[in-house]
Amino acid sequence: MEKLNRIKVVLVEKDMAQTELATKLGKSYSTVNSYCANRQQPTLEVLKKIASILSVEMKDLIVDK
Repeated sequence: MEKLNRIKVVLVEKDMAQTELATKLGKSYSTVNSYCANRQQPTLEVLKKIASILSVEMKDLIVDK
């Protein structure tokens, strides 16, 4: 399966747990875990919020195909 996002990688780089991201997003841990495992892709709105929380550009969360 091809990775579609780099959320998990950026979380490690920023030393932030998935649970912390979930809390800040107002999403469940299982939803954020699904994003990190590439089982589910966040909407653009959610991706924008994740980028803001992690202080990165949206493009830094997306894998270039």
